[in-house]
Amino acid sequence: MSLTTPERIRRLQRKLYVKAKAEPTCRFHQLYDKVYRADILEHAYRLAKSQNGAAGVDGVSFADIETRGEGSWLKAPIEERDEQGHRRLIGGKSSRTGTPQGGVLSPLLANLYMHRYLRYWQQQGKSDQFRAKVINYADDFVILSHGRAPEALAWTRAVMTKLKLTLNETKTCIRDARQESFDFLGYTFGPAYYRKTGGRYYAAQPSAQSVQRLKEKLHAVFQRGNVAPWPEVVAQANRLLRGWANYFGYGTLRKAYRAIDNYTYDRVVRFLKKRRKVSSRGTEKFPGEKVFGELGIQRLRSLAYGD
Repeated sequence: MSLTTPERIRRLQRKLYVKAKAEPTCRFHQLYDKVYRADILEHAYRLAKSQNGAAGVDGVSFADIETRGEGSWLKAPIEERDEQGHRRLIGGKSSRTGTPQGGVLSPLLANLYMHRYLRYWQQQGKSDQFRAKVINYADDFVILSHGRAPEALAWTRAVMTKLKLTLNETKTCIRDARQESFDFLGYTFGPAYYRKTGGRYYAAQPSAQSVQRLKEKLHAVFQRGNVAPWPEVVAQANRLLRGWANYFGYGTLRKAYRAIDNYTYDRVVRFLKKRRKVSSRGTEKFPGEKVFGELGIQRLRSLAYGD
C-alpha cells in the first residue's frame, strides 16, 4: 500500500499553495468538492491506517472496516440511549434508507445535497418568483414565502426527486405563520399571547418536544440507580441545564425555563429524599432556595433574568 501522494493530488496541493502565497488575502470558499473527491478520501484512509490508529467511540477498527468492505460507510451503526438510559443501536447493515441520524457522515452528505438544491434555487431565481427565502441547517429547512408556499413546495418536491431524495412527509407541511405555529431546530415559531392582556405577538420559544427531551435526560441523572457522589450528580445535571440554556437562549423563554426549573426541583427532592432516607415530603428539608443555592443546582431563570 503506497503512501506516496498521488500526482493528481499533488497538483491540487501546488495550485492551492501558489494561489495562497500569491494572494495572501484570498479566501477559499469552495473546497468541499475537493475534500470529498474519491482519490483524496482513499489516500486519507491509507494515511490514517498507516498510523495504526485505535478505534473511535463506535469501536470500529480498520480491520472491521475492511471485513465489511471499505465501501462500510452508509451502513455505520449509531449508538444512542433511550428514556431509561439503556443503550441501543440504529442504522447498520439492516438500514435501507439513508444514513442514521447522528452518523458522522450524515452532516457531510446533507450539506452536499442541500448545496445543490440551494444553488439551483438561486440560479432559477426562485426567491423572487415565490417571494420566499430558504432557511436551512444541514438537511432541515423551511421556506418562508409571501403567498406562494404551495408553488414553492411543489417545485421543491420536483427538485428533490431529481436528486433521488424524498421529503419527510411527516414533517413537511404548509403553515400560515400569522395564525399557526411550526417547529424548526428545536424551536416553536408562531403567534403567542400575553398572559395579562391577551395581546398577540410572534414568538420563538423552545418547543414542547425540546423541553420534554431535557426532562428525560434529567430524569436519567436523578434516578435511584445513580450512586455517584452528590457533587458529581450536580455536575451531570448542570452540564445538561447550562448546555440546553446556551442553545435555547433566544426568544420567549420564561414559560419553558419555569417548566424545567419546576421539574428539576421535583426530581432533586425525590432523589435526595430517597438517598438521605427522609420520611417527610422533602420540600421542607429541601426548599427551592437550598436546592438552587447551597446544593448547587442551576436555576435556568437565574441565567436569563437574574432571579
